[in-house]
Amino acid sequence: MTILVTGATGSVGRLLVDKLVAAGVPGIRALTNNPAKAALPSEVEVARGYLGKPATLPAALEGVDTVYLAPLPAFVDEFVTAAQKAGVRRVVVLSGEPAEYEAQGEPSTWHYYKVERAIEDGGFEWTHLRPGQFMNNTLDWAESIKTEGVVRGPYAAAVQTPIDLGDIAAVASVVLRDESYTGQRLLMSGPEQLTQPEEVALIGKAIGRELRFEELTHEEAVAAWTPFMGAESAKWLVDGFRMMAEYAAEPSPVVREVTGRPAKTYRQWAIDNAAAFRG
Repeated sequence: MTILVTGATGSVGRLLVDKLVAAGVPGIRALTNNPAKAALPSEVEVARGYLGKPATLPAALEGVDTVYLAPLPAFVDEFVTAAQKAGVRRVVVLSGEPAEYEAQGEPSTWHYYKVERAIEDGGFEWTHLRPGQFMNNTLDWAESIKTEGVVRGPYAAAVQTPIDLGDIAAVASVVLRDESYTGQRLLMSGPEQLTQPEEVALIGKAIGRELRFEELTHEEAVAAWTPFMGAESAKWLVDGFRMMAEYAAEPSPVVREVTGRPAKTYRQWAIDNAAAFRG
């Protein structure tokens, strides 16, 4: 059985490849546009390509039984067509927590749910992994922490349950090997509820420095983030913080239940990544 890992140079995909290799899984194929950058283990077969380049998919999918699918909604229909022609049986989708809310809206607003829906409609056996906020997202604070000792963001009262990338990869590794998770939507999170000011405080402890959080208004946050991600994405992200301020996120036990070990805490993540925040 061959497993294709798409997005093998991505934040989760590369970690997933290592976990599959460590578990002794045979037949791992990694889809990457840049094999040299990926520095993949020798046990892994490399397929040069990218989900956003559909012409590369037929060769990458040849002989593949199961796919770990990184989210790229704009090209999911092309992936489905190629995977059907190749005889792919199972697809494990890296989706996201917002998929449940997206499903209640218009198709034009779908992002994660667009991928989930296409895979289900495509007739594959499926499992959807729905992590919430990535702990690594807060690496975006590094520059302002190093230069000013400040983090600025909206909705200081928003309660999140951030998850470590390694925990997402660990769950994916198990699910790819255990078909009992077929047909499940696994909501994944870290082990605790945290606000942004609490995350900032934990980073401060990790680097031995007093830091502060400055709250932005909704409009200020959209304006601040638009130059980096575009107006639509900025509005979507700030709206997400607004929702978490109104409805506190609850920790999910999925990481522990699937892997048999507790999820990483943000405190430990901050310690592990302290060098990124030191000036």
